[in-house]
Amino acid sequence: MDKIRKAFSDKKANIGYIVAGYPNLEYTKEFLNLLDKSCLDIIEIGIPYSDPLADGKLISMASFEACQNGVTTDSVFDMLGGVKTKKALVFLVYYNLIFAYGEDRFLAKAKEVGISGLIVPDMPYDESSEFFAKCKDLGLCLVPLVSVTSQDRIAKILQNADGFVYAVGALGVTGGRATPEDRLKDLIEDIKSKTKLPVAIGFGIKTNEDVRRTKKYADGAIVGTSIVELQGKLNIQELSNAINDIFKD
Repeated sequence: MDKIRKAFSDKKANIGYIVAGYPNLEYTKEFLNLLDKSCLDIIEIGIPYSDPLADGKLISMASFEACQNGVTTDSVFDMLGGVKTKKALVFLVYYNLIFAYGEDRFLAKAKEVGISGLIVPDMPYDESSEFFAKCKDLGLCLVPLVSVTSQDRIAKILQNADGFVYAVGALGVTGGRATPEDRLKDLIEDIKSKTKLPVAIGFGIKTNEDVRRTKKYADGAIVGTSIVELQGKLNIQELSNAINDIFKD
């Protein structure tokens, strides 16, 4: 939790997303161990899942490939046991995986391997109170997703929120069509009127221009699809350089 707070403490946060185990777990581990030399402040680690409802075609394909290669929740935990970084690590994980693993067991293991928070895109806000309490007891942040279609429920969603708020900046799945900027600004203002948590925008943020524009009115920018696309094409150093280019001021 402290690492997430630090990420937003004195500047706009750079947040990236990768699929664990794509193209393989050794690649993921090597990348994470170089995070301290990266411009990223927070990295979201997607645990591969066979039915990732919130993800677009590219991320779904990467997740499917990782699953086909035998990547499991346990193997992701094992890989993270070999990672050392001062940066904040956040899981993006579907609740079915948590449920299958066992809530208490999953959260304890996440804490053990250095995870600071969780984003659970398929968890209904009205069913998250108990899970939020478990996360809080372990010092883990439960980061909510808020979109323009959920504005009438924002206050309730934020009751079980910590770390930061993930504002969905695209209509549909990751990599989808961007929400009109005026509607997105209204969403950010609405969220900020109801919480002191920082607000970061993801979904539809792909280029350096997108990042710069997003940071004008949000506390952080989240890039996923563009990074995952490069995961399958570049070596670790090339990937790090490309990410730095996406987020450069």
